[in-house]
Amino acid sequence: MAEVLVLVDQVDGAVKKSTTELLTAARGLGEPAAVWVGPGIDDAAIATLGEYGATKVYVAGDDELAKHPVAPAAEVLAQLVGEVSPAAVLVPSTADGKETAARLAVKVGSGIITDAVEVAADGDRVVATQSVFGGSTIVHSTVTHGVPIITVRGNAIAPEAAAATPARVDVTVELSDAAKKATITGHTAAVKGGRPELTEAQVVVSGGRGVGSADGFGVIEALADSLGAAVGASRAATDAGWYPHQYQVGQTGKTVSPQLYIANGISGAIQHRAGMQTSKTIVVVNKDPEAPIFELADYGVVGDLFSVVPQLTEEIGKRSN
Repeated sequence: MAEVLVLVDQVDGAVKKSTTELLTAARGLGEPAAVWVGPGIDDAAIATLGEYGATKVYVAGDDELAKHPVAPAAEVLAQLVGEVSPAAVLVPSTADGKETAARLAVKVGSGIITDAVEVAADGDRVVATQSVFGGSTIVHSTVTHGVPIITVRGNAIAPEAAAATPARVDVTVELSDAAKKATITGHTAAVKGGRPELTEAQVVVSGGRGVGSADGFGVIEALADSLGAAVGASRAATDAGWYPHQYQVGQTGKTVSPQLYIANGISGAIQHRAGMQTSKTIVVVNKDPEAPIFELADYGVVGDLFSVVPQLTEEIGKRSN
């Protein structure tokens, strides 16, 4: 069975959820082989990769690879594609991931598919499913030339453990001069609060145009904190400057798929729905009974969010004590 290369998405040596999703998808195509680029891997990280089915972990751990953005990962993957002839290469659909995939496609002369929500084997072909036009249309695509290079949207595939004992294979790559043209000169750590990361949270509480102002997000944050949840926002809210853009949920923002999604004052434009419609349970609070988002709701409350949400927060507080 051919290998399927999976580019590891990690922060300070911790494997991100997006990688476990890719490993889960890779198992349906062949033998998952994780590719780690840069220093920082340890036994715990290898164990996590093995827990989700990686039978092999390629480690390009030279410190030099971390000094330059994106290009080194493409060169590592290109070398491995030439050596092992994988069935496919799966990459996270992040900004860096898409650029890496594009550079790789040029280097190895292969086709590329971006933002897949599912991948499956169909005989000798790899078929990618894409949700386009704000989720209104489903497209099935396949690469017809070279090794399929596919970026997979975060939270589109539920990670499932399938324990394996991966073999570590150290890889040495001599970076080209082109890969060294951009250099990282410093790092500034993002300031994080006590809430979970939006794309990996099990519960997300979002606010939209109905929140009315930046101050109005106080009730949204209070509910989120009572549930240990992340806070999200619609594009209308972020464009108005009521909440930072990095918390936007939707087609042009982040895709989330939590166990519980609570939408407050969000009408449900198709662009927003594209970013949250795979949530397991959807609760909607909106004073407009005709709001399109009610079509997705498992539970809906027609009412003023400034009346409903504080009551909900208070009730959760009572049950938590």
